[in-house]
Amino acid sequence: MPDLVIPLVVTATALVAGTIAAVAGFGGAAIMTPVLVWAFGVRDAIPLLTVAQLVGNGSRVWFNRRELDWRVVSWFALGAVPLAALGGVIFAAAPAPILRRLLGLFLILSVVYRHTALGKRQRVGLRGFAWVGAVFGFLSALLGSVGPLQAPFFLAYGLVKGAYIGTEALSTVIMHVVKIGVYSGYSLLSLETIYLGLAIGSVLIVGSYLGKRILQRVPENAFPIVIEGVLVIAGGQFLILG
Repeated sequence: MPDLVIPLVVTATALVAGTIAAVAGFGGAAIMTPVLVWAFGVRDAIPLLTVAQLVGNGSRVWFNRRELDWRVVSWFALGAVPLAALGGVIFAAAPAPILRRLLGLFLILSVVYRHTALGKRQRVGLRGFAWVGAVFGFLSALLGSVGPLQAPFFLAYGLVKGAYIGTEALSTVIMHVVKIGVYSGYSLLSLETIYLGLAIGSVLIVGSYLGKRILQRVPENAFPIVIEGVLVIAGGQFLILG
């Protein structure tokens, strides 16, 4: 395999992933994960993805900084910080493929759930984000990213467009910072991994900028359709590729 194939494929995928994530608010990690596993192996892919997503999500926070809901972020962090740390400790020894397949199944079922009578009545109060953060902080440390899984809760609270994109991204940044600290403590993050993650993250920033421009042209009533489309794609990837 030519030496340039891997960096070219990873760069192109990161650009597409960053653009989609900036429009839908998630999906970037789901797109990146299979490619990073192919290029670097599953054990290195999750920490590498964490560094890249820290940069990518950070850029989405910046591009939507005027629309952030700080109350949601605060309650989310209350549950996410301790559980993300616990999940990072377990990740150091846990196999990931089976867990990712279960996640893929749940993502697809979550779309179905949103269209049931119960799902349509789903509402999340402000304090409810503490347990949302706890659950997804833990799963994120094990699976790399659970943006598609936590998306319905942010949407159910009533966040849309820039407010949703920026608030969900900042909540995710908090989880990634905790995870990086734990991964480093277990020697799962080398300098090479950090450099590669930052390089990929820089491409995600370009994608975030492109996505922000696209987002301004997306009708508000079409937004949930975009979200659910990425949910199904991400779930299918995890189920098939593991």
